[in-house]
Amino acid sequence: MSDIPAAEEAQRSSTMESIKSFASGGVGGIAAVLVGHPFDLTKTRLQTAAPGTYTGAMDVVRKALARDGATGLYRGVVPPLLGVTPIFAVSFWAYDTSKLLILSLTPNRTSKELSIPELATAGFLSAIPSTLVTAPVERAKVLLQVQGQGQGGPQYKGVFDVVKHLYREGGIRSVYRGSAATIARDGPGSAAYFAAYEVTKKMLTPAGQSPTELNLGAIIVAGGTAGVAMWAIAIPPDVLKSRIQSAPTGTYSGFMDCARKTIAADGVAALWRGLGPAMARAFPANAATFLGVEASKKLLDKFL
Repeated sequence: MSDIPAAEEAQRSSTMESIKSFASGGVGGIAAVLVGHPFDLTKTRLQTAAPGTYTGAMDVVRKALARDGATGLYRGVVPPLLGVTPIFAVSFWAYDTSKLLILSLTPNRTSKELSIPELATAGFLSAIPSTLVTAPVERAKVLLQVQGQGQGGPQYKGVFDVVKHLYREGGIRSVYRGSAATIARDGPGSAAYFAAYEVTKKMLTPAGQSPTELNLGAIIVAGGTAGVAMWAIAIPPDVLKSRIQSAPTGTYSGFMDCARKTIAADGVAALWRGLGPAMARAFPANAATFLGVEASKKLLDKFL
C-alpha cells in the first residue's frame, strides 16, 4: 500500500512538469514572434515574389515601409501570435516527453544524460505533433504576408477571413496545404535546434555547475546558436513550403513537384532564397524564445 502514494506523487510530478513545459514553450513562442516577425515577413516575400520584384532584403523592408508604414513589417503577425502558444507549447512539451520516452526505452543505460543523437531524435519527434498546429498557422501567415506584392488573388481581411476562404475553397485539405513541407522543414530543423541548444548550454556551463544555473547571457547565446543551427539546414524546405502554401490551387502536385519546378524555373539557388533574413532573425528570435522558456520555467517552479 505504501507504494501507491509514491506512484501517485510521481504521476502528479510528471503531469506538473508537462504543464510547465507546455506553458513555458508558449511564453517562449510569443517572445520569438514579437522579435522575429519583421525578419520572417522579409524572408517570405523574398521566397515567393516573382524574379525582379525585390533587389534584396532591404528592398523588401523599404517597400513595406513605404506602402504600409512600420505596421507593414508586422503584416501577417496575427496567425503566428494566435498559433504560437500552442505551436511552441506543443513543441517544447513534445521535446521533453520524447526525452522521457527515450529514457524509458533504454532502461539499462548507465547515464540519465542523453547523447547528442538522442537529443536530436527527441527534437525530430517534437516536430510531429506540433505540425498539426504549425501547418495551418503557417498557411494563413504566408498568404497574409504575400498580399500586396503584385501576385493577384484574393485580398484577405485577416486571419479568420483567410481560414474561412481556404475552407470554402478546398476544405480541411486546403487549410493544411504544405503539411509535408512543414514537417520536412521542422523535423530536421528541430533536431538541430534542440541538440544545438543543449550542447551549447553544456559547453557554457562552468565545471561543477548545472546547466540549469546558467545566467541570462549564456541562455541568450545558447538560444541564438540553436536558431542559427536550425535555419542553416531548414531554408530549402522552407522555400518550398512558402511556395506551396502561397500558390494558387493546382500549381504544385506536392513537395517534390514544387522542388522540380522551382529549380527548373529559378535554379538551385532559389532554394536558398530568404537565407539572409532567416539567419538575421535566427539569433535574436530564438535567443528570445529560450530566454522566455527558461525565465517562465523558473517562475513556474517557484509557484507550482
